Amino acid sequence: MMKVLNVGVVGCGGIANGKHLPAMKRTGHFKIVAFCDLIEERAEKAKKEYGTEDARVYTDYQELIKEELDAVYVLTPNSSHAPIAIAAMKAGKNVMCEKPMAKTFAEAQEMVKTAKETGKILTIGYQNRYRGDSQYLKKACVNGDLGEVYYAKAHAIRRRAVPTWGVFLDEEKQGGGPLIDIGTHALDLTLWMMDNYEPASVTGSVFRKLADQKDTGNAWGDWDPEIFTVEDSAFGFIKMKNGATIHLEAAWALNSLEVDEAKTTLCGTKAGADMKDGLRINRVQYGRQCVEKPALDAAGVAFYDGDAERPEDEEQKVFYEAIVDGKPLTVLPEQAMVVTQILEAIYESAKTGKTIYFE
Repeated sequence: MMKVLNVGVVGCGGIANGKHLPAMKRTGHFKIVAFCDLIEERAEKAKKEYGTEDARVYTDYQELIKEELDAVYVLTPNSSHAPIAIAAMKAGKNVMCEKPMAKTFAEAQEMVKTAKETGKILTIGYQNRYRGDSQYLKKACVNGDLGEVYYAKAHAIRRRAVPTWGVFLDEEKQGGGPLIDIGTHALDLTLWMMDNYEPASVTGSVFRKLADQKDTGNAWGDWDPEIFTVEDSAFGFIKMKNGATIHLEAAWALNSLEVDEAKTTLCGTKAGADMKDGLRINRVQYGRQCVEKPALDAAGVAFYDGDAERPEDEEQKVFYEAIVDGKPLTVLPEQAMVVTQILEAIYESAKTGKTIYFE
């Protein structure tokens, strides 16, 4: 009989209701017995829709982690990821923490240290690794199909899609804007494909050029410049210790028609790949330039569309199997820690006007 895990959720806002709670419900591997949110009504609403009948509701996560739980989900603003995750692990709980891992590199380091000391499982919500195109490209990279990947681009560009709800525009609570919000996904994908987590230096540029404009054409309605305290775009030039180079681009608002989010472009010695028009792998074969476009949908016969797995569901299954069966995680906390390290360095480089070098 399948073991069902008792879990608690801290943070019952957009990412909880849009991703984790529905995915947990679909997999059937989890029983959500505790909900916590600073706004009690929000926790009550989540309990009613996703919790057990006798699920408890809290406004203080310190009370929730006292419960007998197999895991705690940390789905709060970035500034509180580290303290909640650390407290939960010290209380004997495994942790799924939403991305980015932490607001600062020091906090991320402390989270990794705590996971090692407690022996608890810690993973970070980079669900884009579980997409069909990501999984296919990762297998190609592991197989050496691209050869040595020495140049890459991490894409997270929106033309006009600034999130106007929650605390997305609050620098204090989030630590930044599009770079730490969506740039983190693109950088995570790129580093994972390259299997390279040793940065040597980072040079960054951060802009707040459009945030004071009105009649913005924003996807979610005009933003309020008074509370828009983060950047609207950011760019990083990352050099790895082996000489490989990554260009990271992130924007919520940019006058550009080249719009790509959570995508990567890889250039290797044997082949290249991008996600611009579906997954494309380019190489020279039999003396000719060619492009491979794998069929990634689940369909295979007439009148059948297939049953493709949702990335967020796969994310939950991997976390579940790591806890129950000891299977390996897809997202290691040590990897997510380097993502945070690089993002922090881009912000620091932009602030100081200097290149940041790592020992």
